[in-house]
Amino acid sequence: MFRTRLEHRLVKVCSLARIPFIWVLVLFGIAFQIMSSGALRAQVPGAAGHEHLTEVACVDVRPGEKRPEFGCFNIGVVTGLHFSTAPVYWHLRTFPSRRAAEAAKSATGIVVEEDGRVWLSEFGPRNTAPRGGEAIAIVGPLQLPAAKSYAAVLSYAVMRPGDNSRVHTHPGPEAWYVLAGEQCLETPAGANRARAGGTMTVGPNIPMELNVTGTALRRAFALVIHDSAQERGTPSNWEPLGACSR
Repeated sequence: MFRTRLEHRLVKVCSLARIPFIWVLVLFGIAFQIMSSGALRAQVPGAAGHEHLTEVACVDVRPGEKRPEFGCFNIGVVTGLHFSTAPVYWHLRTFPSRRAAEAAKSATGIVVEEDGRVWLSEFGPRNTAPRGGEAIAIVGPLQLPAAKSYAAVLSYAVMRPGDNSRVHTHPGPEAWYVLAGEQCLETPAGANRARAGGTMTVGPNIPMELNVTGTALRRAFALVIHDSAQERGTPSNWEPLGACSR
């Protein structure tokens, strides 16, 4: 009987001694879960703490070519443009199918498929719009410098809050239509902002830096119409003053 009681007490003491260790294991497990979930959140695109894209420049993408998740991509080009009147406007419309858009397109139009929709871009006077489809925006006026002929380059960008473009200029005007999120363009004249559904323009040969502001992913079309004899864009030595962060 004495030995049995002693053994019972020893078991009880050992059980009490194990309680703190069990709680240590529990707390360790909770801490591990918190750390793991935090790491997962950090890997979510657009979440706080992502590595910002800086000095972004739009790059050419061939049809069918896989492109990165974030960046700026040239998705349509038309050359040999001539305009009898100035200024020029960018007419942006959507169509239910690519076939319908192609049927409505002029010889100088651009048809692309982005954001789950089919888009037609046409360029000309404000009161000359393509037929059919749904009118989304008329962007302009775009003041063109003198040239024998022009090229129009349509780009599509997906960028996260905090991302920014390189400091650059274009030999012709640039225009934007913002699909989602917010953007801020800094030039020597100050900051210009646009949100989803909004448009923006800037004249030729003006140094600029585009910044993604707000908290949402920014998706947008950009259009540059420039002298066909010149490059679409070039880096600039101008230094922004941070007007978009004020």
